Amino acid sequence: MRKITAALFISLDGVVEAPDQWHFPYFDDEMGAVVGSMLDTADTVLLGRRTYDSFAGAWPQREAAGGEDAAFARVLGDVRKIVVSRHELEFTWRNSEQLEGDLVDAVIALKNEPGTDISVSGSVSVVRSLLADGLLDELHLLVHPIAVRTGMRLFDEGETTIPLRLLSSQAFRTGVLHLVYAPAEPTGSAGYDTAKAHLPQPAQ
Repeated sequence: MRKITAALFISLDGVVEAPDQWHFPYFDDEMGAVVGSMLDTADTVLLGRRTYDSFAGAWPQREAAGGEDAAFARVLGDVRKIVVSRHELEFTWRNSEQLEGDLVDAVIALKNEPGTDISVSGSVSVVRSLLADGLLDELHLLVHPIAVRTGMRLFDEGETTIPLRLLSSQAFRTGVLHLVYAPAEPTGSAGYDTAKAHLPQPAQ
């Protein structure tokens, strides 16, 4: 079964909205390597409509311009792009299509298709849905050492917790943390009476 991996730029206070307004000072070779590796292992990209519109409004022109980012733009153009939207869409960027039917059923079908990984870039609403439905295999968070203090957070209000386990962590020279999480089993109930056994004991 194919793996679905999502990556998000996120601030220290959990903001994921409009990272173009705060994350570029932290973008270096280490972060670029992470972004590039997400596509190295994927032949399909799953996108929300807003993220797709943003990408489609910039990357085809960058590819055509032939600048230093043209090679990455060409990779994005060549990969299969599937857009999640409730409204019927028309596409001009090559290899773009709309996800058909129910999100859960369609993503399960995608995971069972032959191919390599499926990558999710940005698209917070899609990431939230995949997490809630247990369909996301890896969540890569690039945590920036800045409190943005305004904007949409990754996790919205809800009644059900989403337990995760840490797969790996790496600190970049810029202070950005690359944290990789996977779904985890519920932790179960515990209270102070359980926790107090782990408090340090005074020396005798």
